Amino acid sequence: MAAPTISKPDFPWWLAVAGVLALAAALAIAASDLYAQVFATVAKGIGITIFVTVIAFVLASVIGLGIALMGLSGSAWLRQIARFYVEIIRGVPILVLLFWIAFAGAPAFVAAWNGLTAPLQNAGVLGELLVRDVSLLWRAIMALTIGYSAFISEVFRAGIQSVEKGQIEAAKALGLSRAQRFRLVVFPQAIRTILPPLGNDFVALVKDSSLVSVLGVADITQMGKVYAAGSFRFFETYSITAYIYLILTVGLSLALRALERRLRRQHEE
Repeated sequence: MAAPTISKPDFPWWLAVAGVLALAAALAIAASDLYAQVFATVAKGIGITIFVTVIAFVLASVIGLGIALMGLSGSAWLRQIARFYVEIIRGVPILVLLFWIAFAGAPAFVAAWNGLTAPLQNAGVLGELLVRDVSLLWRAIMALTIGYSAFISEVFRAGIQSVEKGQIEAAKALGLSRAQRFRLVVFPQAIRTILPPLGNDFVALVKDSSLVSVLGVADITQMGKVYAAGSFRFFETYSITAYIYLILTVGLSLALRALERRLRRQHEE
């Protein structure tokens, strides 16, 4: 039987075309006072978008890893709690979750906090917490964190379960504790499986961070909405908004693919 031939990867024509279009768009922005003004206004929200995305992703990854470990634990109660969390959170649209956290969850948290700290407040040690003290920015971050933690937990769970049981048994035979087995044997191998879908979730979170604009958070989308509402330049404004998001998401996707290839080469070596 003839050995299978390995075809060479296709030339990334899509990337070449996208690069040409991005360059043409950049030149058009530089040459037009109107587009330059729109870009300068909308770009003010890039910092908030990046901040919301990074903080929410880090928190969601930590919570997601904890939920994944609960789902793989030896306790049936912990497994059921983890499955309940994942299924319920994944069944709620991110936008609905955002509204619930912002306008129902935050007031409930404030009421619970004031109830628990009432003795300290009466003693003058702590002041009363008001709903307006919880910024809309952090309400949005917590909503994205909770929403994405359910998806990320499934990524971690699948990656951890992909590690061969024989290697875990060998680590047990060497006398490694459960924490040592996870840190030294399981996680280093699982990360190669986890990284691609985890990167996809990060890119998706960049796009879903635009939902925070419904709360008035001054991200890219919100800055575009405000400018378009005042100038009625809807085509120019939302074209620039889409352009900025494409630069962020495509750039991140390329960087993550490069990281995946580097890790794959290191593993093969």
